[in-house]
Amino acid sequence: MSKIEVDNIVPQSGTNINLGESGDTVTVPAGVTLDTSNSTVTLPDGSVTNAKLANSAITINGSSVSLGGSTTIETGISWQSTIVTGTTLSAVAGNGYWIDTTSNACTVTLPASASAGDQIIFVDYARTWNTNNVTIDQNSLNFQGYSSPNPVYDTDGQTVNIVYSGATQGWIPVSDDDVTNEVPQAYSVDFLVIAGGGGGGFDRGGGGGAGGYRNSYSTESSGGGGSSEASLGFTAGTVYTVTVGAGGAGATSISPGTGANGSDSIISGSDITTITSLGGGGAAGASSPATNNGFSGGSGGGGRIQSTTGGTGGAGTANQGFAGGDGAGTPHPSDNWCGGGGGAGEAGNTDGITQGGDGLSSSITGSAVTRGGGGGGEFDFPPGWPSAYSNGGDGGGGRGGGEGYESLAGTANTGGGGGGGSGGGGSPNNYGDNGGSGVVILRMATADYSGTTSGSPTVSTDGSDTILVFNSSGSYTG
Repeated sequence: MSKIEVDNIVPQSGTNINLGESGDTVTVPAGVTLDTSNSTVTLPDGSVTNAKLANSAITINGSSVSLGGSTTIETGISWQSTIVTGTTLSAVAGNGYWIDTTSNACTVTLPASASAGDQIIFVDYARTWNTNNVTIDQNSLNFQGYSSPNPVYDTDGQTVNIVYSGATQGWIPVSDDDVTNEVPQAYSVDFLVIAGGGGGGFDRGGGGGAGGYRNSYSTESSGGGGSSEASLGFTAGTVYTVTVGAGGAGATSISPGTGANGSDSIISGSDITTITSLGGGGAAGASSPATNNGFSGGSGGGGRIQSTTGGTGGAGTANQGFAGGDGAGTPHPSDNWCGGGGGAGEAGNTDGITQGGDGLSSSITGSAVTRGGGGGGEFDFPPGWPSAYSNGGDGGGGRGGGEGYESLAGTANTGGGGGGGSGGGGSPNNYGDNGGSGVVILRMATADYSGTTSGSPTVSTDGSDTILVFNSSGSYTG
């Protein structure tokens, strides 16, 4: 067999070279690379680029011949010489862009249609993307498998190289430096948020109102006769701050004599509407200057009555709690019955004068627990009656005092109102008592739970869900 060894073959005339004749087989041994890097290829969009064919297939006389490898087409990106400084950019496939956000953020709109393999590159020209972000408007095509939200790039010095993969996943970053999922999807989180209960009043004092009660779990009610709320949508990497409200202080002297409102409980985050439950209303008490009306709050504090001067219960808050009960005179004008604090489930005095309003039951933790009861008002009984006290509402409401009985505080982490102080027996019997602290409970699918918290919440599971109980303030990272 003859062998020809040359370094270069050129046509004798024209620009075509024929290898063999019709019917001949041209064999390219394994391991041989056909290098066309000095040649050009016209792409479907009309642009011309260098190309390299390596150990794959070659078409001869209209037929494909396998060369035993894979095809690598090295297409060049057309880097734009104009620096992008505007607030918007309409990107074109095959281009590379230098984006300078020194003066303003920039929104990049991707092509309305794309083919698999289309590529675009964006570069932080001045290392300012953290100050002024670059937002990618997907223009109806998917990005990492989703049509929303629009991805935002905010890392100084970042380079983002995206390639279109097809309709299902759409544009996919093949490099973006920090390899962040820029289109995180929200997942559903249910909540029960109860604020701190109000404090009881001093010396013939009303009962403190329960802390505001807001609930999204299942179809359970919120306080004040409200419906179950919509669950929250948390996203990965976002920090959600949890604030658990303290109970209001009970009054221990005639000045001011009124119980203090409880503190609010809150869930907040950058991508959710803040959930705030209001602290329970403080109760009226023997005070200087005289204050016979309970204070408004999540649920209202109870009023008091002194001889013939009556006071009204404080107002509750819609979808959080009910009003406190009014003070009422007895058959003996020298004696007084003070209003019970409002509860999440009913107003003060509903179950009888001086009785705290009941709270509500929730199974968000996997078992039914009643919280949000109002504090009992002071029961000042007529001569000849046996010693007695008034009950706090179901769900942590503290009992109200009576002669021979001290008031009690609202139960911790129920938002229960504090009981009103007794009208006799001196201190400490006549002290109003403190409201109970609040609680924040989150429930989500265990598959979504990140495991990142602060503040040491109690973590448990119920079926396929994970429950976080915050008895004190902290945070959860989605």
